[in-house]
Amino acid sequence: MSERLADNIVEIIRSERLGHGDALASSRDLARRFGVTTPTVREALRRLEATGVVEFRHGSGTYVGPGIGRRLMANPHLPRSTRASVLELVEARLVLEPAVAAAAANVRMAEAVRELESAAANALHPPEESLRRSVHFHVALAAASGNSLLREAVEALLQVRARDQVEIRHRYNDRARDHAEHLEILDAVRDGDAAAAERLTRTHLVAIREAVLAADFPAEGPESDGGADNDRDSPATSAAPATPDTPATLQEGAQQ
Repeated sequence: MSERLADNIVEIIRSERLGHGDALASSRDLARRFGVTTPTVREALRRLEATGVVEFRHGSGTYVGPGIGRRLMANPHLPRSTRASVLELVEARLVLEPAVAAAAANVRMAEAVRELESAAANALHPPEESLRRSVHFHVALAAASGNSLLREAVEALLQVRARDQVEIRHRYNDRARDHAEHLEILDAVRDGDAAAAERLTRTHLVAIREAVLAADFPAEGPESDGGADNDRDSPATSAAPATPDTPATLQEGAQQ
């Protein structure tokens, strides 16, 4: 029942063209609308909260969450990050994001560029705090290309590998440098300089890769397949405390 009801609530969000941050009807109103009990509605909403489709605001109500348009969701039960898994994410980003930055500089969707300006400051915040910020700098960069599929591709990459992205932010931990590099990319996009945007994004990601390669990863346990270079671990046992691995937190990802 709650699963079917969750689908019906999503259909309301879509049919009424609600977006991230828009308020939903109260649980009581939804219960009346569907002829079910209020606890049943709350159970359905909790299902949707776990995937980021809705979010609860204490004392305010239920709102459409950032996950409403996502096609891929992070698996909260993935193994902990390893050096190999973090490098795999960086390499994938190196293939995709420089070209995305060039496209963003060529198109420069005005609203998305304004969002990009706001997201640039996320680099100044510690990973745990930035997890609560809804706009990824590189997702906003993809949005500036005007291609919704590119935006979804970058967002999905960061969301399904959210733990590895958190590790990246712990290993590449010079917040001032990170912020300065974001601002350089932003300037290139605003100037319409596709070559510079591509080059600066590539340089930024190469620096991240070098930081990950140079970082210490604690040795894996005997049950693992990997050796020292495929080390298992999260910030909980390394440089900084880990973020709780709830589904919603994993989907929010880390700003980079």
